[in-house]
Amino acid sequence: MFVHLIADYGNGDPAFAEVTQRLLMALPNAQIQCVSVPPFSTLATGFWIAQLGLNPGANDRLIYHNCAPRQDDSEPRMDNEGEGLTYALLPNDVKVVGVLAGYTLSFIKDRAQVIQTVKVSRGGSQFRSRDVFPMAATAIAKEDFSLLGEQLAASQIPDAPSDRVAWIDGYGNIKTTIASHTLNLQPESKVVIRVGDVVSDAVYSDGSFRVPEGTLAFSPGSSGWDAGGTTIRWMELFLRGGNAWERFGKPRVNQVVTILG
Repeated sequence: MFVHLIADYGNGDPAFAEVTQRLLMALPNAQIQCVSVPPFSTLATGFWIAQLGLNPGANDRLIYHNCAPRQDDSEPRMDNEGEGLTYALLPNDVKVVGVLAGYTLSFIKDRAQVIQTVKVSRGGSQFRSRDVFPMAATAIAKEDFSLLGEQLAASQIPDAPSDRVAWIDGYGNIKTTIASHTLNLQPESKVVIRVGDVVSDAVYSDGSFRVPEGTLAFSPGSSGWDAGGTTIRWMELFLRGGNAWERFGKPRVNQVVTILG
């Protein structure tokens, strides 16, 4: 089995090692790949759940995610209680187990065959993804569905925003939640983009490398997935020979991206 462990522990955080140990207790032959998202970023979590889950990969695949800001209730927490655990099954039979918080399931909610609650404690530990949830996640991975509860409708899960920074990759490219098919721009046309408080000219391109060195391109990027017969591709800001993230003042994930003209 191949397991994607997506969490907001931080790059190199030993928390990944601790959770991996617990998962391997029940899945000793699993290969586990860790993906770190920014703290409390349910948007980035949801984006990578879809990108890794809806694209080709190992047949026997589990995505185990944890990004739980505990923002579902502003009142004081008893026993470290937080958002509840859910299970989703994607069309390619990839299993997704993790906390339903914010946008974690927003990108897959219309593609999932089923989304259900998981009957496991919502509290009991500050580190639920290590101490409470692995038992349920690994049982589901092994086709034991006895802990599954009520079904959730897509309407109970918020839509993903269509105007945000979704991710900044290692080259400084800014992946957005703007779907390429929603735009009506001509190749090589000039556009003005605002990210957060910074505005810059850019050139719309249907291929990032079809712009001169030093030019900021706004183009369909490398991220996207099958959306039930059509392919969604997400727009990226790409500075050829430079760093788009730095050009826009190092914006954070979830900042608003606006096309001004």
